Amino acid sequence: MTEARELIKTKLENVFRDVFDDDTLSLTDATTAADVEEWDSLMHISLVVAIEKEFSFRLNAAEVGKLENVGGMLTLIEEKTGSPSA
Repeated sequence: MTEARELIKTKLENVFRDVFDDDTLSLTDATTAADVEEWDSLMHISLVVAIEKEFSFRLNAAEVGKLENVGGMLTLIEEKTGSPSA
């Protein structure tokens, strides 16, 4: 994992911990909604809004719909922020 991707992952993990109010939450590229007990459709909206705020960009429905796991989310954030890919 590149240094830039690692920094994004750390920031993303902090967003997840804040949204889900769980300081022990740890993310991997394979993490999905099924792995986080409270991650339902309503929390997904809150998560997307928090990610947009943290990283200062907007996501459209098509981009959000394509996300399958945290790894995909990291890659999308890299693309949106201009960070080099892993």
